[in-house]
Amino acid sequence: MGSSNDYIHIVMVPFMAHGHLIPFLALAKQIHHQTGFNIAIANTPLNIQYLRSTLRGNPIPGIHFLELQFNSSDHGLPPNTENTENLSLDLIDNEEFNVPGFPDRCKFHVSQLHEFLRKADGTDLWSKFMQPQILSSFKSFGWLCNTVEEIEPFGLDLLRKYIKSPVWSIGPLLPKSWLINSSAPASVRQHAGKEPGISPEKCVQWLDMHSDDSVLYISFGSQNTISPSNMMELATGLEKAGKPFLWVIRPPLGFDLKAEFKPEWLPEGFEDRMSRNNQGLLVKNWAPQLEILSHRSTGAFLSHCGWNSTMESLSQGVKIIGWPLVAEQAYNSKMLVEEMGVAVELTRGVRSSISSDKVKEVIEMVMGKEGKGRDMKRKTQEIAEHIMAAVKDEGNEKGSSIKALDDFVSTITTARK
Repeated sequence: MGSSNDYIHIVMVPFMAHGHLIPFLALAKQIHHQTGFNIAIANTPLNIQYLRSTLRGNPIPGIHFLELQFNSSDHGLPPNTENTENLSLDLIDNEEFNVPGFPDRCKFHVSQLHEFLRKADGTDLWSKFMQPQILSSFKSFGWLCNTVEEIEPFGLDLLRKYIKSPVWSIGPLLPKSWLINSSAPASVRQHAGKEPGISPEKCVQWLDMHSDDSVLYISFGSQNTISPSNMMELATGLEKAGKPFLWVIRPPLGFDLKAEFKPEWLPEGFEDRMSRNNQGLLVKNWAPQLEILSHRSTGAFLSHCGWNSTMESLSQGVKIIGWPLVAEQAYNSKMLVEEMGVAVELTRGVRSSISSDKVKEVIEMVMGKEGKGRDMKRKTQEIAEHIMAAVKDEGNEKGSSIKALDDFVSTITTARK
């Protein structure tokens, strides 16, 4: 890159997971649009290929992709494994504890810790990898957070006090069209590189047949699934509850997530019954999540509480039934339940067990128009309004996330001089 026009101002290196790649691309677009900076996103070849595919043949001048050499077998990984989608993680156990820096009321459970963290002793491979990463992050100039100042004041205050560095809340990192014009038809939406199990149009057509706030959307993210027994109980509970649902379904634990789904993993005749009476739509592998969450008929989201899914749901004012499975998802669920009041946790972890009666009970409570369900709906709508206000950019009227991004750009621009 010899000319000044090709000079790279910012290099981004997303964590190697689909849930991180797309928000980083969204952030790169925002910064480039605002500053004209040339930005390079560096990652492994398959992840770069995935990012390029999201642009659908319309590359953005000023955003460059750099491939880093990576051989998965050199790191004890399966062939062609360049992100976390093919790796399984889990959570177990049950004891309460306090965390330094958090008030006493914020008790955590051992079940909210990943197994790697529970077993860490400082000499294990996980510790040896994570400790230098965490220490290096504290030497950063500042932190960019994919959240909104008004919806996480408590957590952001704790973070700022702990790291003693600038923290800019610049979220949500979602396509602007979803935040300023969520009623746009599904057919005009751009999708992020994956082949949907059903077309967005068919999803919307099915949702159109149901009344407002009546459908439960179910998805555990792009790399998670549940045990065979829990899948059976969840299906039975859905049928008992009798509420319309749209379920993005993959093979259960112990099977290849990319393999063909087998009817034997569900109650006999389940899919036929759900299709025949129009109660349920099962989508294999992947569905257009934002189209579903923004649809008027979607009333709640049974989710693994991954942060991207959480922000998408909150931005559309959709209540959440939490089933955190791995990573930081249990902490997200805890905040959604205890701090925001927009979620109810059905269960926690991949090794937990549920009953169909519990599924029915929770669905009826959350989807209800009175009591707990009504309170949750009110709170999600308030949070959605905060999110919309945060990304407002009309003349001199700017929301908190726009101001934060302006301040970040101003700060780094000044630092370069």
